[in-house]
Amino acid sequence: MNAQAEPAKLTPAVKMLIEIGPLVAFFLANARAGIFAGTAVYMVAAAIALGANWWLTRKVAILPIVTLGFVLVFGVLTLALRDDVFIKMKVTIINLLFGLTILGGLWFGRPLLKLALGGSIDLDPEGWRKLSLRWGVFFLALAVLNEVVWRNVATDAWVNFKVFGILPLTFGFALLQAPLMQRHMRPETTGDEPDVTENRQQLNRPGE
Repeated sequence: MNAQAEPAKLTPAVKMLIEIGPLVAFFLANARAGIFAGTAVYMVAAAIALGANWWLTRKVAILPIVTLGFVLVFGVLTLALRDDVFIKMKVTIINLLFGLTILGGLWFGRPLLKLALGGSIDLDPEGWRKLSLRWGVFFLALAVLNEVVWRNVATDAWVNFKVFGILPLTFGFALLQAPLMQRHMRPETTGDEPDVTENRQQLNRPGE
């Protein structure tokens, strides 16, 4: 009897394509046809990226699913009302939501970030506490930063910030957490390096 084939593990190149593909499509469509065309393309590209992720791995973490929901809801509002404020505020609201949710879980002693990462890393309780605190504050900071930017610059400048600002900031912040994760790996997993790229992919989506 043939064993059932294991789902494929995404290569770094495919991970990167799935992660930044929708943002690149959004940027190009906005540059060519404006924010409303960019929003429509972004909605379609984000749905395709999540579907491709599931098709290749047969699993999707909760953060990308929730993020796609926000993209679709605020995208529809943007297109239906012809008001780009909605797609701009989406970034603020989703980062605010994730920041408060993570910090709220920390307050009640529940490592909700562990559920969000889908078991991709195994930290001790102190590690989850520190990592949750850092990511919760980071998401809140992104929410504030997005509010400051979109209210003070033109739409095209905000799109540049969304694509070339939020993504590198999140990538860099995730890399900075690698030493913390390594220090707090449980003994049975200490020999394995944390998959920072995969964790960044999952945590990066709220900022999209």
